Amino acid sequence: MRVLFLGDIVGRPARQKVIESLPEWRRDWKLDFVVVNGENAAGGFGITGEISVSLFDAGVDVITTGNHVWDQKEVMSYIDSEPRLLRPANYPDSAPGKGYGIFDAPRGKKVLVMNLMARVFMNPLDDPFAVADKIIKRHPLSGQLAFSMIDFHGEATSEKMAMGHFADGRVSCVVGTHSHVPTADTQILSGGTAYQTDAGMCGDYNSIIGMEKDEPLRRFTRHIPSARFSPSLGEPTICGLLVESNAQGRAVRAEPIRIGPRLAEAYPVLA
Repeated sequence: MRVLFLGDIVGRPARQKVIESLPEWRRDWKLDFVVVNGENAAGGFGITGEISVSLFDAGVDVITTGNHVWDQKEVMSYIDSEPRLLRPANYPDSAPGKGYGIFDAPRGKKVLVMNLMARVFMNPLDDPFAVADKIIKRHPLSGQLAFSMIDFHGEATSEKMAMGHFADGRVSCVVGTHSHVPTADTQILSGGTAYQTDAGMCGDYNSIIGMEKDEPLRRFTRHIPSARFSPSLGEPTICGLLVESNAQGRAVRAEPIRIGPRLAEAYPVLA
């Protein structure tokens, strides 16, 4: 299977770029499945039902989130009715929505997508490792479950790397989100799991992690907030990870994606 994951979509220009480009990418890269992290898609903070529908209509199969999932209050009712929009699975069971799902893919195959949130420098949710272990044991890779992946939304690189090795050989891919900066460690771990500490964001990199620079700079230099953060609206760079797996669900290809004006570009090299 060939799966594309796109990192945190930050604001309208990045959202529009993904929506406009995804049909072409699905065709040209022969993608079987597409997952995006959409937790910053609504003006940099949260996601709405309307935005979710626009991404699904463009060809996104599943949307993951993270610590900003509840920023747009309307999503609390929408997420219960839309299983393709995930919140971290280690939220309490009483939280709206689901943290993972098994979804249809071409040729009768299934894809498991799991959304988890880290705890170091983040909200103190349930243990993501215990939650991941429980879900993986319940739904191991098999002939029908052809691909399984974890979007691990977290701050600390060490915690993300620990999750990669914890799940190595048991899932097809572990990819980190949240830092909005792509890491240069795309690899296939020894057990056959594709891994990248952070996929980076889909957003304007002439910014401070996707936000207009003035207010973050004021807060760092003066320690006095004076305005709300607002997403930078310059030309976006799209960042993500493309993973190809074999018949056993193990990764045989992992390639970073960087398309846009600010970073060194990286396109998939596909046979």
